[in-house]
Amino acid sequence: MLTKKVEAAMNDQLQKELQSAYVYLGMSAYCEDQSLPGFAAWLRRQFDEEQQHAFRFYNFIIDRGSRVELKQLDAPPTSYGSPLAVFETALEHERSVTRSINELYDLVAKEKDFASQAWLDWFATEQVEEEKTVGQIVDDLRRIGGSGDGLFFLDKDLASRTPHE
Repeated sequence: MLTKKVEAAMNDQLQKELQSAYVYLGMSAYCEDQSLPGFAAWLRRQFDEEQQHAFRFYNFIIDRGSRVELKQLDAPPTSYGSPLAVFETALEHERSVTRSINELYDLVAKEKDFASQAWLDWFATEQVEEEKTVGQIVDDLRRIGGSGDGLFFLDKDLASRTPHE
C-alpha cells in the first residue's frame, strides 16, 4: 500500500496527466481551426498518449491497494498566436511535467517506496523523449517561419506520426 503522502502525490500526478491530455486536445482544436490537419493529428495522438500515461497512474494506484481520487480539470486554451506558439507552450508544458515527475520521484525515494521508484523510471525516461520531440518541432518551426512551403511540408510530416511514437 502507498503511504498517504505518496498516494496524494500519485493522485496529483494522475490529475496532471489528464490535464496534459486536455491541453493537447485544446492545441489540436486550434490547429484544426488554422487548417493545419497534420499538426492537429499529431496533437491528438499526443492527447491519446497522455491519457495512457494517466491510466498508468490510475492502475498503479489501484494495484498498490490505494484509492484513486479524480480531480477537476481546467479548461485548456484553444487559441494561440501561431503554430510556433502552440509548440513553445507544449515544450514548456512538458518541462513542467518533467519537474512534477522528478518531484514525485524524490518523494518516493524519501519515503523508501522502492516499488514506486522503479515504476517511475519509465516516466523519467519518457519525459526525455517528450521534451526532445517537442523541442525538435519548435526548432523546425523557428527555422521555417510561420507560413509558406516549409509549414506545408512540416504539416504533412507531422500527419505521418503513428500512435506510440
